[in-house]
Amino acid sequence: MTHNITLIPGDGIGPEVVEAAVRVVEATGVRVDWDRHDAGAEVYTRYGTTVPDEVFTSLLRNRVGIKGPITTPVGTGFASANVLMRQRLQLYANVRPVKTLPGIQTPFPNVDLIVVRENSEGMYSGLEHQVVPGVVESLKVVTEKGSTRIAQYAFELARRLGRQRVTAVHKANIMKLSDGLFLDCFRKVARQYSDIQADELIIDNTCMQLVMRPERFDVMVMENLYGDIVSDLCAGLIGGLGLTASVNVGESCSLYEAVHGSAPDIAGQNKANPIALIQCAAMMLRDLRETDAADRVEKAVHTVLREGKTLTPDLGGSATTSEITDAIIAAM
Repeated sequence: MTHNITLIPGDGIGPEVVEAAVRVVEATGVRVDWDRHDAGAEVYTRYGTTVPDEVFTSLLRNRVGIKGPITTPVGTGFASANVLMRQRLQLYANVRPVKTLPGIQTPFPNVDLIVVRENSEGMYSGLEHQVVPGVVESLKVVTEKGSTRIAQYAFELARRLGRQRVTAVHKANIMKLSDGLFLDCFRKVARQYSDIQADELIIDNTCMQLVMRPERFDVMVMENLYGDIVSDLCAGLIGGLGLTASVNVGESCSLYEAVHGSAPDIAGQNKANPIALIQCAAMMLRDLRETDAADRVEKAVHTVLREGKTLTPDLGGSATTSEITDAIIAAM
């Protein structure tokens, strides 16, 4: 069987780490027809949009895609291409597994959790305006449909993966209507899954608990902005964004992406760590039911990290992007 997969190289180091992931997938022997399309800052200068229509057409046709990081200006400039794709394709769930990796020294040896982030509303709705000069208003939109949908996804994911507990993260003690609605929907959904423990935790307490006892968490579900922050915090528990995979899931398609930045300062220098995107590729292969190939990729990554001989600078080594990719392929 040949899998048709949309491939989006992205900006900065994106093309380098994407190429590394492609090489690893092809080394598994899984047959893939890569449907390449450009999106990002450079595309914006040519077409006036960061995501041309052909990208959406490809993703809807293939139903699966993998992308490199895309630059988003801070404070000014064009809107986030990532948010645009999530909203237009209704990729309502962002899923980020976070698990301690061999060979990576951190204070937390037993992290094994999944952050499920509502991906289509909340503070990321982009509804903001200037009331008067010096006063800006941003609207946080929370709906019963969106909250129920993400809670159901979290419980179904927990059941499918044999997880024991789902924790709703919120600030309903202060935002009693918006977060209150989210929490009420979570409670209603939880009653349908008596085989899975459900609990609730306020967002600030969650952050404290994560840096004290991360092993207490299993599956965590939360609104968009909280998920954006907490998922990066969790990545830090296992060594950073360069090691963490992510997927955006909707009814129409799934888009796998590295969650780190485009790192323009090292773009084109063969220095970038490709492991996050290679982990995304393994996650994608598993979801495509190429289980043996996914296992081989993950075990090879673990072998290279455990041996510690071929690591990129961010991991304390001096290997290039190409060299660590070669080492992972050799370990397969």
